[in-house]
Amino acid sequence: MADTNVPVIRTDIPHSARIWNYWMGGNDNYEIDQIAGDAGLAVDPEIATMASQSRQFLIRAVRFLSEERGIRQFLDIGTGLPTMQNTHEVAQSVNPDARIVYVDNDPLVLTHARALLTSTTPEGVTTYIDADFHEPEQIVADARNVLNFNEPIAVMFMGVLGHARTYEDLLRIVRTVIDAVPSGSHLIMWDGTDDSQAYVTLCENYTGTGGTPYIPRPQAQIRAVFDGLEMVEPGFTSITQWRPEGIARKAISAYGAVARKP
Repeated sequence: MADTNVPVIRTDIPHSARIWNYWMGGNDNYEIDQIAGDAGLAVDPEIATMASQSRQFLIRAVRFLSEERGIRQFLDIGTGLPTMQNTHEVAQSVNPDARIVYVDNDPLVLTHARALLTSTTPEGVTTYIDADFHEPEQIVADARNVLNFNEPIAVMFMGVLGHARTYEDLLRIVRTVIDAVPSGSHLIMWDGTDDSQAYVTLCENYTGTGGTPYIPRPQAQIRAVFDGLEMVEPGFTSITQWRPEGIARKAISAYGAVARKP
């Protein structure tokens, strides 16, 4: 008898994490994802830049919090497929005892997490939670088994909240997690914006393939996620222009910030 608890990895429907991996030059994707990815590039060639620059933003933000704010705990929600310089690799290269919890609910992501998301240091902890970000209370409950909620935690939503079913859901998800972490914790978040019609069209086309809809939202709505938090300079901006190394790239339709919980 087949084990009905084993998740089925659908290879006939494109998945955003695998398409993103394809745009970043990775190998963890299927033909259906490559087809969808190529179609997306034809509509919005800038999407490959967004994919690569989102990882650079992650690296800079995690390194900043590790080096300058002394953060040693990270809750990375909606981690996607492991690629280069994942959160735990950056954090543990600065603080070897850093503890990282990844959260995702895609079977392929979790398969790779088990194989690749392992601590890079003996002192550190790296683990994952199988959970849907629409259930933030469960994420917090599970994360308490690994992270110390009496010490600051960096909460991360990296380009995933466009998958929230509604804007109200988006706010509820973030605020539930931020309410649970102590003062001195930080939020790292970016998401796709509706500034570019090409990007909006790309997302609409992706929804038409049967993939989980991704909704680009106005900058003001994404900025509102940080209400009540203390922005780290340079504040809310295109991810290409958040503390860039060298010459800043032009702004793209991906905005976010790093902010501290007072």
